[in-house]
Amino acid sequence: MTSLPPPDRFLRLNTVLDRTGLSRATLYRKIAAGTFPHQVKIADRCCGWRESEVAAWQRDPIGFRVSDLPSIAA
Repeated sequence: MTSLPPPDRFLRLNTVLDRTGLSRATLYRKIAAGTFPHQVKIADRCCGWRESEVAAWQRDPIGFRVSDLPSIAA
């Protein structure tokens, strides 16, 4: 029996800020620079970050590049 990876969860802004220790301004500056994962639109007025992508950034915050993430088919 093969073990499936746990499903990816979405993290809201306050959770991302708590986990990373970044300020809101720094978070959005890093997104614009391509050194932090982009948020995903969940609903009309709601967005979040994939937990796996935030974890990838936490493993290597200095060397992280969005272009290194595997593309996710929609």
